[in-house]
Amino acid sequence: MQNLIKRWRIRSWIRLAFITWAIFVMSWLANSVRTSGVDESTLLSDSSVLVQQDSTSLSFLPSDTKSHTALVFFCGSGIAADAYAPLLRPIAESGIAVFIIKLPYRFAPFESHKEAALVRARTMISTHSKVKNWAIAGHSLGGALATRMARTDSANLSALILIATTHPKNDDLSFLRIPVTKIYGSRDSIAPKEQIIRNSALLPSQTKWVEIVGGNHSQFGRYGRQLFDGTPGISREQQEESTRTAILQTLADL
Repeated sequence: MQNLIKRWRIRSWIRLAFITWAIFVMSWLANSVRTSGVDESTLLSDSSVLVQQDSTSLSFLPSDTKSHTALVFFCGSGIAADAYAPLLRPIAESGIAVFIIKLPYRFAPFESHKEAALVRARTMISTHSKVKNWAIAGHSLGGALATRMARTDSANLSALILIATTHPKNDDLSFLRIPVTKIYGSRDSIAPKEQIIRNSALLPSQTKWVEIVGGNHSQFGRYGRQLFDGTPGISREQQEESTRTAILQTLADL
């Protein structure tokens, strides 16, 4: 009888330890993707930019625009749209509309959720008929979604911008004739440079490669540090500025 009680107690302690560990890990992961360091004014409209937000997107619309170019940007897995506001709002301030596509349930865990994100982007494009040049971009998982859309909707797109993603992995996009820009951080351990270069044959020959020396995966947005990411060698603001410069150059070339 005493042995049974002892085994029951051991199993109870093991279950308690596992539950405690699981709660700690889930709390840590949730905190690692929580938006931080975004000034409230970045998400408010002013005389130069109209900010619109609903359950599917966050948009920055320049009040005085002469450009017929717009940017659709897919969020990374688990990252809120407002985490990319400091990176992307200045693009709208330059006169180019920006539409940030939110992922269903933040992580788009199932294939149906990824397809839903693509539908959101297509709906955004079809709704704004005055835009002539559509560039699509994405960070991490968002980059994977952008590559998928480039494969299926290339006739409606004018540029592809991939940020901190090893994609395309299986999709051959070498047939694309639109400008393609690949942006990556030298200290990114989630989408490492070596793997990105290994998949380069799947991109067209005209692809422009932009390495951000000292950049890691998490500093492309304003959120915590993701598990297994490398230690950055530059500030978040420097990484954002370099990324934004590369995006603007691609858009200017259109």
